[in-house]
Amino acid sequence: MEIILKQDIPNLGHADDIIEVKDGYARNYLIPKGFAIIANESALKMHAENKRQRAHKEAKLIDEAKALASQIENKEISIGAKTSTSGKIFGSVNTIQIAEALQKKGFEIDRKNISIVGDSVKEVGKYKATIKLHREVSVEIDFEVVSE
Repeated sequence: MEIILKQDIPNLGHADDIIEVKDGYARNYLIPKGFAIIANESALKMHAENKRQRAHKEAKLIDEAKALASQIENKEISIGAKTSTSGKIFGSVNTIQIAEALQKKGFEIDRKNISIVGDSVKEVGKYKATIKLHREVSVEIDFEVVSE
């Protein structure tokens, strides 16, 4: 069954994508929850018109995300953590601490848009994180975990 997504759904697609899914998944989950609508002729016409109107707004959002990415790219982030004498962290550093460190630098980034490259951070050192600012714009930043 062909459907039009109303919002982003992980591992399926982004809002306004026209995708093919199994009938049961569409009828029993996506459509009743309001995540999608059936892609019939009238819905496709409305979708095309809405997409045309949103193109300008989308371009503006992408430009803003690229500008923010260029500002964030050069920032160095240092995160303090309690450690043992060997340099191992009690617990681990996660996206919440990265979001808080970015907030102190003046950037309001949701922790859900941050992902740590590689495994979890459990030792003192330098690591990388990816920040997804827009569907098409993401930036990789370096952060350092230091002992408090």
